[in-house]
Amino acid sequence: MNNGKPNWWSRPSSAPEAARIPAPPSSGDGDGDFPLPAPHPPTTPPAQAPEPAGTDLRAAGPAGAEARAAEAEAEAETTGTGTGPQAPEPVAAGSPDPAPSVVLTKGEPRDPAPEEVPHVQDPAPTPAPQAQTQAQPLHAPDEYRTPPYGEPGPWAPAPPVQRPPAPVPPHPHPQGPAPWTQYDPWGVGGPALPPPPAKRSRKGLAVAGALVFALITGVIGGGIGAYVERNGGLTTVELPQSDAKDTGRAPESVAGIAASALPGVVTLHVRGGGSSGTGTGFVLDTKGHILTNNHVVDGARSSADISVTFSSGETARAKLVGKDTGYDLAVVQVTGVSGLKPLPLGNSDGVRVGDPVVAIGAPFDLSNTVTSGIISAKERPITAGGEKGDGSDVSYVDALQTDAPINPGNSGGPLLDSKARVIGINSAIRAAGGSGGDGEGGGASQPGSIGLGFAIPINQGKRVAEELINTGKATHPVIGVSLDMQYSGDGARVGQKGKDGTASVTPGGPAAKAGLRPGDVITKVDGQRVHNGEELIVKIRAHRPGDRLELTLERDGKELTKTLTLGSSQGT
Repeated sequence: MNNGKPNWWSRPSSAPEAARIPAPPSSGDGDGDFPLPAPHPPTTPPAQAPEPAGTDLRAAGPAGAEARAAEAEAEAETTGTGTGPQAPEPVAAGSPDPAPSVVLTKGEPRDPAPEEVPHVQDPAPTPAPQAQTQAQPLHAPDEYRTPPYGEPGPWAPAPPVQRPPAPVPPHPHPQGPAPWTQYDPWGVGGPALPPPPAKRSRKGLAVAGALVFALITGVIGGGIGAYVERNGGLTTVELPQSDAKDTGRAPESVAGIAASALPGVVTLHVRGGGSSGTGTGFVLDTKGHILTNNHVVDGARSSADISVTFSSGETARAKLVGKDTGYDLAVVQVTGVSGLKPLPLGNSDGVRVGDPVVAIGAPFDLSNTVTSGIISAKERPITAGGEKGDGSDVSYVDALQTDAPINPGNSGGPLLDSKARVIGINSAIRAAGGSGGDGEGGGASQPGSIGLGFAIPINQGKRVAEELINTGKATHPVIGVSLDMQYSGDGARVGQKGKDGTASVTPGGPAAKAGLRPGDVITKVDGQRVHNGEELIVKIRAHRPGDRLELTLERDGKELTKTLTLGSSQGT
């Protein structure tokens, strides 16, 4: 036995060894572990000729192999065991050296290779045993219980057919794992052992480590990036900023104009007569004279009611110097204020439609508000006021039209050209959905700008301001006629009678001297068409007293031209 497994050997034993092994007991029913019939060898064994001494028929080489194969086949036929393989039996100590035998696989004769059969010197031939009259086993039962468990050796079944394992093709990759093979306990050389694991190259380990490092750093970097993005960074945020000294602006730009003009613009707050209002004005000279609109300061009764605030934030009280309802202009004066910056005055006669302009004021009490636009039109005849109902508060203005945003609070503020010179005084706006009035601040509503603003030309404002400062009153140019304001035809018609039943043409006045009569229809002034009486007044008041005008009129279906010199009347 070998590790609990039977050694499947079947071979003849020598007579002395078989005699010492006792026979196994019979089971009584004639059935053993291996119920095989006992061999029946022939009664007369074939004679065996003695071999000459010193001759070895089983010597190495092909001839010796054939002789041994024949001898083994003859022996198998004699014993009745067939052609099964006969394994060599170990030789007991002290027993004669038996002749070496050849183990043959059943049904597969095999000649041992020359190197497998060593050359052995055979002993002297042993005489063949005599035939016995009764068939006996070749040897006594095996005392070591060699299968079949105590029965004679020759009766044991032959082992399974043994075939050499198929050669395993070499693996295409020398360092790859060995292919799977079936375990064969009877294979030559024992079961194939798996080759030792191949060692990983250092290059592969380096690449793997680099990949792991890149993955870890990517995850860490992504986390840091997400934190910085969500929290605005790891440190205090400092945004880039341009140099604070970069403050230069072109003088003709809006910023340049505003920077130049703002120190000379003021905001006026007026209280009196149970009401209050806000307007704008600008400094005329270093004596503290400020020009604004009449409707801004009309409610003031004394100097205590007018407060002036400069762009620097300084505040001062102002007194009313003079005002004129017909032109909607007024002059106030502040004292005890130093560093006044008067605004330069331009010439409104040189203004052209499309010129850029800038308006500065306090719309809705938002001081120092700057807006810009262009001159939309010139010589727009507008009237403002008229809240009293008797016409004494109506103003007639041959205005400059602008699309610069003007709102309540801009009244009296300057309209500046590209040289930061005053070319107009912002006075009125046209409100959408209104009753047709043009005055700003008039009526119960407070309309906003729709891009239709009107300014008094500075040429007219300059003359009126000078008269208000010098005399406290302004003069109006007149032609000495009373107009029929109810006339619906084209042009301005001279009335049949004047106010209070007086003559419609003032005796000795400019119109009487030029030959105008009641009922004449004036259609042009200096070649410019007029469509109604209001436009005629606006055109006349756009001039100074003493200026010469050429009037075109219609009388009895005929067109006549008359020239006259404007007279003067005291304004209110």
